[in-house]
Amino acid sequence: MKLAFTASARPEAQDALRRLRHIYGDMGEANADVVVALGGDGHMLETLRRRLADKRPVYGMHRGTIGFLMNDYHEVDLIERVAGAQQVRVRPLVARCATANGTIVEERAFNEVSLIRQTAQSAKLRILIDGAERMAELSCDGIIVATPAGSTAYNFSAYGPILPIDSRLLALTPISAFRPRRWRGALLPYNAKVRIEVLESERRGVSAAADNRETRDVTAVDVHEDTEASLTLLFDPGHALDERILSEQFNV
Repeated sequence: MKLAFTASARPEAQDALRRLRHIYGDMGEANADVVVALGGDGHMLETLRRRLADKRPVYGMHRGTIGFLMNDYHEVDLIERVAGAQQVRVRPLVARCATANGTIVEERAFNEVSLIRQTAQSAKLRILIDGAERMAELSCDGIIVATPAGSTAYNFSAYGPILPIDSRLLALTPISAFRPRRWRGALLPYNAKVRIEVLESERRGVSAAADNRETRDVTAVDVHEDTEASLTLLFDPGHALDERILSEQFNV
């Protein structure tokens, strides 16, 4: 099996990169069967974004801050671990962001697309699903559209639901909803077309983030799943993403 290694800038990730390249060599991402990502979840998301072009499987090892998408770090028997890993398919969201200056920015997100207020004033948002208005005005700090893989991240911290990895659902979760105060969000089918329009955008600025890529001063964001861009994540047996998502629901 031909491996390629990539690492975040953190010292522990860079040290692991040097050690693993010395032990196993490095075929380069263009020639590898599997790409091994060293770091935290942020580096994994960047690695997945690069894999959209070649669809190579990714096996992560935790050498960062948060490692929900990563396996434990061990240097021995790496090829055997990768060969025996369980596969999980993940699909990104496409966020098409219209901005106040008239530009259109398109990004991919494997965890979530989030809209966040930029000022001290609350954001006012209009929500449409598949072209139909579902909420004329939501006053809030923001809103999240989360994938099953990302449902345990920012979405869960905002009291959104945890989705089984194979559920083919999206979570639509408000952040600090003020009006309507009791709205807790919605579960949507994976093929839903979500449009979020920013009301009074000239004085209630809103930014949009596709995972860790931000676009400022958006006026509307269209979100849908990219069904043609399925990627493969590899996990050690017993530590697969479906098990982690299930376990997370019982952590108190």
